[in-house]
Amino acid sequence: MISNAWFTVNYFHVSFGKQDLIQQAIEAINEIEKIPIDEKRQLVFQKLSSTTNKETVSQLWHFNKNVPHWFLSPWFQKMDRNEIYNASKSFSEKCLYALYDESIAINPEWKNYLTDNSRVLKDFCYWNLALFLQAKNPNVPDIPNKLIKPAQRSGLLKQRTQFWDLVVQELGSVKCIYTGEKLTVGNYAVEHFIPYNFVSHDLIWNLIPADKSFNSSKSDKLPPLEKYFNSFFALQKTAIEIIKIKKPDSKLLEDYLTIFPDLNMNFTEEKFRERIQPLITIASNNGFEFLK
Repeated sequence: MISNAWFTVNYFHVSFGKQDLIQQAIEAINEIEKIPIDEKRQLVFQKLSSTTNKETVSQLWHFNKNVPHWFLSPWFQKMDRNEIYNASKSFSEKCLYALYDESIAINPEWKNYLTDNSRVLKDFCYWNLALFLQAKNPNVPDIPNKLIKPAQRSGLLKQRTQFWDLVVQELGSVKCIYTGEKLTVGNYAVEHFIPYNFVSHDLIWNLIPADKSFNSSKSDKLPPLEKYFNSFFALQKTAIEIIKIKKPDSKLLEDYLTIFPDLNMNFTEEKFRERIQPLITIASNNGFEFLK
């Protein structure tokens, strides 16, 4: 349970609710074990399964002690923990599994059903988890894509070569809005203004060229708008004007339609800030830190 939720809580800062014990356990274990926040689920599981740290074991024991028999409670209503453990060993009431101190044993009668319907059952679990988390995080975007760590992030080659390279070539160079360094084609990183960890997308309206070294150090920090927004907007506005002329049929221009129904009429500094400010505020409220 902890390894499955590790990435969602630590990387995307999605909340399970302040009273939720999974959230509390992950935060506590993260402080103790110092496991990378974007570690693969299997490695998190291995590290937690083999830990000898008493504090971590104590955090994990709560779930081991309570969850396995709670799940069987529909089969054994009005029974306590010990009674459920004992009754399950004979697969009484055709329960899903038998409970032992260190393991469970799947009821053979359920084997074919679980195997044949594994995809449907998995999607059912993710659907209900998404509904649960969306209720706890009503303003956080793209909750379904924050449930598991993707096998790999999509690259930003298209955004670089089909958009920002054209802009930089047309201007000769641009200044990094963070460092003031001169950026030229082949000598910049494509950077998420609002961290990817929060928005969970690569839409062009949130991407800008940036100093490579600064991009690495910025990580998932939020940019203070009072310091960086004006430069961010100016670069975006210039980019739109250039792409409209050099590549008016660019599909990347459609990315802006997710926040502006009409680029010709609505793309003003005031309107753009109205779209960006709430996202920054929500991300900050969810635990993302600001650049210092």
